Amino acid sequence: MENDELCVKIAKIAPKIRFSGLINHRGRLIAGGMVTKIKSLEDEKKDEMLYMELALRVKMRQEFDADFGHVHFSLSYREKLIVMSFPMGKNVLLVSMDKRKSFDEIPFKIVKIIEKFTSS
Repeated sequence: MENDELCVKIAKIAPKIRFSGLINHRGRLIAGGMVTKIKSLEDEKKDEMLYMELALRVKMRQEFDADFGHVHFSLSYREKLIVMSFPMGKNVLLVSMDKRKSFDEIPFKIVKIIEKFTSS
């Protein structure tokens, strides 16, 4: 499975998913993106800043892997949406979705897809 195929598969998990993209260690979008027909909440310049901040945050979290174990995902429950990040080697999968009351299964479904993707 290619990176773009992974992003498409993730985007199809739930109809509330707005974005599924792979960000490299330099904070650049290398695959995926906004789900079609959905408008981004920020402009393209802020997207770039978000990606760079995310790459840095994931790298900084890895400093604690020896103590706490590897991060499988991180989740932010914001006013307008839910943002999840999934480290994948030097890259990170970024997924955002509209807020909803029940979202607890979605990150674990994504982790399973990532595990299949990285083992193949």
